[in-house]
Amino acid sequence: MTVQPPSHLPFATTLHEQVCFDRRELSAILALYGRMVALGEWRDYGISTLRDLAVFEIYRRTAENPLYRIEKRPKLRTRQGLYAVVGMDGQILRRGGDLAQVLRVLERKLIRPVD
Repeated sequence: MTVQPPSHLPFATTLHEQVCFDRRELSAILALYGRMVALGEWRDYGISTLRDLAVFEIYRRTAENPLYRIEKRPKLRTRQGLYAVVGMDGQILRRGGDLAQVLRVLERKLIRPVD
């Protein structure tokens, strides 16, 4: 879908909408991220908004490849689900339409045996 640019942008002919996380989605993701940072598991993150997907990347260290990617792809809403958690090797760990359910695959990492 294209949107007409504001009148103060004379050289832009059209603006393309980008997929992004809304406030509710970011709150759920950042709550999990904060718990994992407190445990010392994760250290950094990055957010990308593109035309067909939004990505929240999770890093153990800043200079590494992401450990996990949380993706939002609206085109897959009716098929496989809007959200996906992708591992470092590109394997889809969980996919679905409910973000809380999809994030549970990462919350399992919080559970550790007690000595």
